[in-house]
Amino acid sequence: MDKVKYPVLTEKTIRLLERNQYCFDVDLKASKTEIKQWIQDFSKVKVVAMNSHRPPKKKKRIGPVLGYPVRYKRMIIILESNYSIPLFLNK
Repeated sequence: MDKVKYPVLTEKTIRLLERNQYCFDVDLKASKTEIKQWIQDFSKVKVVAMNSHRPPKKKKRIGPVLGYPVRYKRMIIILESNYSIPLFLNK
């Protein structure tokens, strides 16, 4: 659970949900096979394919100090057509 940080919900990823593609930010050291196994075990779904990329570094200034925010890797997970992952909890 520590390797998958949170789902990403932007304008583009909402469009991807229509194609049964989900986007998550994960730990930099996590591999595709680890994330695929975790998603399949935890969500009880069948993963067809996965794409990953590391967004470029961006500088961030806090007062006189210039640094970089914490890095992450973004995974796009494609599921079979009859599966889905509930991103919102119904209460």
